Amino acid sequence: MKEIIEILNEIKPGIDYANEKNLITNEILTSFDIVMLISLLNNKFNVNITPIELVPENFENVEAIEKLINKLK
Repeated sequence: MKEIIEILNEIKPGIDYANEKNLITNEILTSFDIVMLISLLNNKFNVNITPIELVPENFENVEAIEKLINKLK
């Protein structure tokens, strides 16, 4: 989870990612942020996030992102 938070802070600093549960719903992350996030996650965790995984539920919070990464490993 720490690595995911570090990546999110690279993209958009100043957010309490550990406690924020609505990154998409509250429009904290934009579509451009998500594109950057996917690229960084793919490289960091050696996964391939495909268009099928590009649903808001997979990026709503750190826990959801972590669950997606674990599923793809």
